[in-house]
Amino acid sequence: MPSAIANDEWDLPRLKASIGFEDETRYSSVYDQDTEFFDVKFYPFLEATEDPVFAAVSKKHIVIYRLSNTANPPYELIRLLRDDDDQAVNCSCTWSKDPETEIPWLCVAGRDAKIKIYDVFNGSLIKTLVGHGAEINDLATCPTNPLLIASASDDTSVRIWSLDPSDDKQPCVAILGGEGHSSGLLTAAFHNGGRYLLSAGHDNCWTLPDLSVRPRDKNPPPPVIVHYPHFFTSEVHSGIVDCVAFFGDLILSRACHEDIIVLWRIEGFSSQDPPPPPSSAPTTSDTERLTRSAFAPATASTCPPQYTRMIQFHTPGSGHQFYMRFRLYHDKEKHPVLAFGNAHSTIFFWDLARLTGYHAFMNELDNPDRQEPAHRPSWLQPIVHKQKGDPVSKVKDAEDRDSVISGQTGSGSDIGPQANTVTHYTPETLDMWKGKYDMTRVDEAIKAHSQSTITIKDFIGRQVAWSPQGDWCVVVGSKNLAVIMNRWQKKDKDDKKSSTTKVL
Repeated sequence: MPSAIANDEWDLPRLKASIGFEDETRYSSVYDQDTEFFDVKFYPFLEATEDPVFAAVSKKHIVIYRLSNTANPPYELIRLLRDDDDQAVNCSCTWSKDPETEIPWLCVAGRDAKIKIYDVFNGSLIKTLVGHGAEINDLATCPTNPLLIASASDDTSVRIWSLDPSDDKQPCVAILGGEGHSSGLLTAAFHNGGRYLLSAGHDNCWTLPDLSVRPRDKNPPPPVIVHYPHFFTSEVHSGIVDCVAFFGDLILSRACHEDIIVLWRIEGFSSQDPPPPPSSAPTTSDTERLTRSAFAPATASTCPPQYTRMIQFHTPGSGHQFYMRFRLYHDKEKHPVLAFGNAHSTIFFWDLARLTGYHAFMNELDNPDRQEPAHRPSWLQPIVHKQKGDPVSKVKDAEDRDSVISGQTGSGSDIGPQANTVTHYTPETLDMWKGKYDMTRVDEAIKAHSQSTITIKDFIGRQVAWSPQGDWCVVVGSKNLAVIMNRWQKKDKDDKKSSTTKVL
C-alpha cells in the first residue's frame, strides 16, 4: 500500500466521505418513507490488491459501490437494483458467488420472507428461496463454504440454505428451530470454523450437523432438523439481542435499550473439541432455568458457571433504538477493531489490542525492579496541565491524532519538561486510562478509543461493515446516508467530505 503511513498498526478510521441519497417515495405510503439503509456488507472474495466493493440495502433499493484511495470522490456506483415486489421491504444482505463462473451473487431478504439471489454483474434476479413463515431479519454466509447461507426469521427458526446447483430441488438443507426458540430471531452469525452458529433474540449457540453426510435416501433429501441449541441464555442482556458475533471462541452481543456491547464466553466451549452430538443439547424441560448449556451442564446437585461476562464497551446515545449493529474487524495479522454507530451521529471504535497493551504497560510501570522508564505507547496519552493555571485539557479523543504514527513509544509523566524522565502519572491520567483500557473492572463499560461525529443531526447507525483488508469502514443507517471511513492513508486536505447521489 504505497501511500500508507509508516508504523500505522494503531491507526483508527477517520471520515473520508459520505454519500447521501435522495428520498424515493413513489412506491411508499406517507407512513413508510424509504429513508433508511439497514444493512451493508463488503464482497469478501476479492484479491487483496483489488479495490473493495460493498452493497447497501434499503427497503426497496440495493446499491453497490467500489471504493478507491486514488479516486476523488473515493467511491463509484457500479450497480443499482430495485426490488419492485409489492410485498418486499428489505433489511438484510450477504454475499456468495457462482461456483463455476465466480460471478458475485448478492442475497437479499426482508419482510416478504423470501431470499432473492442477484447476479451482480448482470443485475438480474437468478433465484428466489422460499420457506420461512415470517420476516427474515438477518443473513450470513458460512466462512468455510460460500454456498451455504443462514437466515434468521421472525418465525423463530434459522434456516441453512445451499446455493449449490446440486441442491436446487431442495435448497433448504437444515432448520435450526423446533423447541430451541420461543420468539422471533433478529440476528445470526457463523463461527470461523463453520460448524457453530449464533442466533438471537436471546443468545443461542447451535452446532451445525455435518451436512456433507446428511441422509440421501430420498430425492431430494429433506432438511436436517435441529431442535435444540447446545447453549441458550437470556441472562447476559436484559433486553432483546439484535446483534451477535463470534470473536474467536468468545462472543460479542448487544441488546436494544442498552448502552453497552458485551464480550463474554461460554464456559467449556472450545471449537477445537469435536462437535457435540445432538443428543447432548439441553432441552427446554426446565423452564425456570435461564441458561442451559451442554458445554458446562448443570446437574441436580451442582450448577457450575455456564457463561462469564468479560468486558463491556460503552455505547452512549443508543437510546431506545432497535436494530443497531456493531461489526468487529478480526484478522489474525492485524489488530481486532470493534465499530458501532449510535443514534446521534457518532461512530465509536475500540482497538482491542490496546487493552492488552495498556495492561502490559501498567505492569511494567508497577514493576519495583524496573531500572529504566516504562515505555509508554504513543496512543496512551496523559492529561496535560496548561500553563498559568489554565483548566486541565485532554488529548482530543475524536481525532485520535496520536494513534496515527503507532511505532513511536515514549515514557514519562504529565509534567512537560520532564516527560522523558519522570515515571509517575497523576490520578486524573490514571483514571482516564482506566475508563478506556482497564479490562479488570467488568462492571465498568470501556469508553471508545476513538470516535467521529458526522454533521448530519441524529443519524442512526444501523449497520457497520469492514473491507476485507480492514482499511475501509462503512456505516449506513437513517437519512439515506452511507458514511465512508478510511485508515492507513495520508490525510488529503482536498478529500471530498460529502456528496449526493440521486436514486432513480
